[in-house]
Amino acid sequence: MNLKRKVLGHEFQNPILPASGTFNFGREINSYHPINKLGGLITKGLTKEKRLGNMTPRVAETAGGMLNSVGLQNPGVDSFIKEELPFMLAQKVPVIANACGNTVEDYSYVVEALCKTDIAAIELNISCPNVKQGGMSFGVDPVAVENITREIKKICTKPLIVKLTPNVSNIAENAKAAERGGADAISLINTIAGMAVDIETRKPILANRIGGLSGPAVKPVALKMVWDCYNAVKIPIIGLGGISNYKDVVEFMLCGATLVQVGTLNMTDPMETYKIIEDLENWCNKNNITSLDEIVGKLIIN
Repeated sequence: MNLKRKVLGHEFQNPILPASGTFNFGREINSYHPINKLGGLITKGLTKEKRLGNMTPRVAETAGGMLNSVGLQNPGVDSFIKEELPFMLAQKVPVIANACGNTVEDYSYVVEALCKTDIAAIELNISCPNVKQGGMSFGVDPVAVENITREIKKICTKPLIVKLTPNVSNIAENAKAAERGGADAISLINTIAGMAVDIETRKPILANRIGGLSGPAVKPVALKMVWDCYNAVKIPIIGLGGISNYKDVVEFMLCGATLVQVGTLNMTDPMETYKIIEDLENWCNKNNITSLDEIVGKLIIN
């Protein structure tokens, strides 16, 4: 069995990627297990300027997952390119950079800087607040999704992946908007807005009050949204949301995902991600599957 995937003009040795923000830039986990065994690498969210993130506490455990309100802490795109990217590129697997911003100009600066490097693709995180639109997220409104995608596509010389927020009424419409705007692929889902409360203090646990819910609790929502988008667009889909084992990977692929990202699992046991790769290969061999194309989008609907 060969787990290789040819996507966006690059070859991924397997379909398993770390979700942005759950892996830092890979140095820490590499000290325990070679990160070049993964299909590819994805950076933390990168912004124009250095960001320290939100006040603590900014992570809270919940039933079946976790809430985070880290606030895009990162060194800034220029510092990343100088200090962190050489290490990631040295792993000889495709590197995808996650680009964030508050305005079109912010996104443009980050994307232009990244396009001058040897990264494989850019993942456009459009769940960031759009300051010029009264704080509304770029990713909520299909018109805004199409417009930001089209504007960034004009300057982006790398394959462009648009990361969609699930905090919408119809994610398929946003997927189609990204496709119309020129996206080469989409990734979904980002975290679901949520809260945690301390009944003793009667206060929100997170300093920012609200955060993004991830982990096994969101998997059913993510699967449904991947399936909806698979039936709405023709571009590749990268699926994520609560993946904890190889069975989850197979489910996402049956619903239409070409690649997958593993996120919250990295917080509980980062070595499990490598076990997923091994278990997926064993499952394919057991079921006489010679290519993952045999299962992508092959959900049986009676």
